[in-house]
Amino acid sequence: METATAPVVALPRLPAAIPRSGISESARLALRQWLGDTDRALADAFRDGASVDELVPARAQAIEKLLRHVWTAIVGEPATLALFAVGGFGRGELFPRSDTDLLVLTDAVPQGSQARSLETLFTCLWDLGLKPGHAVRTLAQCRELAASDASVYTSLLEGRRIAGAAVFDQGWDAMLGDPAVWPPAKYLAAKREEQAVRHARYHDTAYNLEPNLKDGPGGLRSLHVIGWLGRRLFGIGDLRGLARKGLLSKSEWLALGEARATLWRARYALHLLAGRPEERLLFDFQRELASRLGYRDEHAQNLGVEQFMQSYYRAAMVFERTNAAFLQRCDEALAEPVLLQAEPIGDGFVAMGDRVDIREPDLFERRPAALIDVFIVLVDNPELSGLRAHAQCRLQAALELHGESLREDAAVHAAFLRLLRRGAPAVEALARMSRHGLLAQYLPAFGKVVGRMQYDLFHVYTVDEHTLRVLRIVARFAQPQHSREFALASDLFSRLAKPELLLLAALFHDIAKGRGGDHSELGEVEARDFCARLGLSPGDIDIVAWLVRWHLLMSVTAQRQDITDPDVVHRFAAQVGEWDRLDLLYLLTCADIAGTSPKLWNSWKDRLLADLYVAARYVLRGDLERPPHADEQRRDCQAQALEILAAEGIDQQPVTEVWNDFPEEAFLRYRPEQIAWQTRAIVMAAAEDLPLVLVQADGLRGGSEIFIYADDRDGLFATVTAALDRLHLSVQEARILSSRSGMSIDTFLVLDASGEAIDRGERSELVAETLRRALRQNPYRPQLAKRSMARPLRHFHIPARIEFRSEANAERTQVSLVCSDRPGLLAVVAQVFRERRVRVHDARIATFGERAEDFFQITDQNNRPLSRDSEQALQQALLARLNAPPAPTVTKEIHARS
Repeated sequence: METATAPVVALPRLPAAIPRSGISESARLALRQWLGDTDRALADAFRDGASVDELVPARAQAIEKLLRHVWTAIVGEPATLALFAVGGFGRGELFPRSDTDLLVLTDAVPQGSQARSLETLFTCLWDLGLKPGHAVRTLAQCRELAASDASVYTSLLEGRRIAGAAVFDQGWDAMLGDPAVWPPAKYLAAKREEQAVRHARYHDTAYNLEPNLKDGPGGLRSLHVIGWLGRRLFGIGDLRGLARKGLLSKSEWLALGEARATLWRARYALHLLAGRPEERLLFDFQRELASRLGYRDEHAQNLGVEQFMQSYYRAAMVFERTNAAFLQRCDEALAEPVLLQAEPIGDGFVAMGDRVDIREPDLFERRPAALIDVFIVLVDNPELSGLRAHAQCRLQAALELHGESLREDAAVHAAFLRLLRRGAPAVEALARMSRHGLLAQYLPAFGKVVGRMQYDLFHVYTVDEHTLRVLRIVARFAQPQHSREFALASDLFSRLAKPELLLLAALFHDIAKGRGGDHSELGEVEARDFCARLGLSPGDIDIVAWLVRWHLLMSVTAQRQDITDPDVVHRFAAQVGEWDRLDLLYLLTCADIAGTSPKLWNSWKDRLLADLYVAARYVLRGDLERPPHADEQRRDCQAQALEILAAEGIDQQPVTEVWNDFPEEAFLRYRPEQIAWQTRAIVMAAAEDLPLVLVQADGLRGGSEIFIYADDRDGLFATVTAALDRLHLSVQEARILSSRSGMSIDTFLVLDASGEAIDRGERSELVAETLRRALRQNPYRPQLAKRSMARPLRHFHIPARIEFRSEANAERTQVSLVCSDRPGLLAVVAQVFRERRVRVHDARIATFGERAEDFFQITDQNNRPLSRDSEQALQQALLARLNAPPAPTVTKEIHARS
């Protein structure tokens, strides 16, 4: 792979020649000083804006000069030894903290003085601070190792002699060029498999929040693979040469150069900042790197760190896309010389083997709609795996030719609408269009969010990657193998009259992220404009635009409000207004949550959204009539619960006694099945069984439900939440009711650390027994767990924000809390409530990455809403506990600016 010419960087001169008698201590100190001065000069040049295309080879050349100097002084000029640079050093690339990989070639195993001189050489290099990776081998040993290990062969493939005898050069070249040592086809297969294994360690995506610059998908290794295969398969080791031979297009060559400069610059700065050969863009470094590299905050939704990471992701995308295209060209170049029959398929396309090609080279230039049609062909012929290399190259050339005109072409719009009307199968076509850069060019708003990250822990993918994942979840709704995971969604999707409307809403729901305003409102404008260009009817345009505008409505309502409250459901249903919109909103909400993070979708959210959907559909069926009167709802709940209990042989008299003690609210907020479960437990319990703790591992609402019947004393909520936190269970909902006789009737819906329900058996019993022990204390004594904060959370401190709301004639005060998530957060909040003698009656707990959003209904100890003074005192107490910033992470200073 090509390297830049010698840079114009003023580097210090090496000390005077060292006698062959050896290197004295003073000479070693001088060389160490020279090496330090050299690295400082390079860092200063980086700070002053020197190009990394100059600095990276400059360090390699400087180290090479030092090695020749030391080799001559210690080893001399024996005719049987040579020093080779291999790996990245062999390519002529050395970053500030890169390894210096060396190989000593010898005609026989070194003995006596020769062995001692080599030992002295490597010891000296370690003393100088180089920390070289080194090996001493004969040519035969190199051949044997290379033939058995593709990574060894690759390292040698980039090798070059930097000192010592030239006697090995001919044998070295013959070994690397020998077709018996990793034949091209076998080498291609090995590098493909090696890359797949490497990428699997990073979840097969370049869009990790803390990506690996070197080994992750789209990292520098993706570029190296192109160089290695070019050298082995075609005898061409540099990008320019591959472009001249037509193995890379001119646009690919230029794009690779720009992408390499972006990643080299980030890697150079990262090595300086970390002070070690760090390849991961950790949160510890991202903000500082962005600042040092000249990225500045524009507004709250376009931070400098987000701009910096977007530049990385876009460069990684170029590497990933070009790497995949080049691997395919290698496949086709090595294919058996059998004439593939071109079978006509579609208008202007042919099938050759399992891939599609264009019948005439100028098809895409002459008929722009064919750029979409080719992906329709792939949808309609699922046995075809993709485009042939020729079609890919012509597609890229056509994109350059047409530029912005695609978005104004009516025939292109018509073709895109034909694609969308294929329904779920169109999703993979959209993903392919994105990989080839077509979607970003055709849809400029999508192009703006390509590589766009949000600097938080909730959105684990860039906006474009998240959008494609949401679309893939939508496609799952149509696949029978996913019908159990998304039961209601699968049923609803199968009945959609126009699935293309859902695909359009999914495509546009986050398309306005990062613009500085409400992305839902801005996205609605984009969706209306694009749908009009597609020629949709006004009614269909309204549906898509409405879904984009309100795509968060259902998740916000379900996770932040009490959906057992008929008024909450009624308000939600009234805002939705129509059954068709409710169906589409439910599908989009499920896909949006599941496509945000692999860990976000769980049984509790599934049940929560389904409950809200069913309740809202019931309201819409009644033409938005007001919810039934509380007395009617209460009687209906009791009747159903009584029927369940009677079927289990429980007499009505003890049930009536228990219910006479229950607050009326219980029959409004709990389902009949829950009332029956609680009542049965209380009826069957003896006095010595109290406090009563029951764990239903697979609760009715997803997750696990814990029922507690205990003395209603000060500190109960704090005691329970602290105990659950020590058990590593996260509370999703809590409902705290008090009986007329002074008992607390509480339910907690919890999930384990993996976001799933508690395991049945021993785990459930451990939870129950731990809570019983905690509740037998008098007075209650909450014990907060002491756990350190996870490293990523330390970099996302959100100042606590607390808001109170007390409606006229309300019996309770509502308080919302937004702050940084941390271990044991709910237990800490509960402890503050206890200290301020505040009673909790209802809690809704939601966590979005590093952001916690919790909602409580509270009263004072006399069950009255909080006074203004009490609210202020509680707010100050909570802020004092929650606004302590995490301990700072100490990193080394970097001297670099753009």
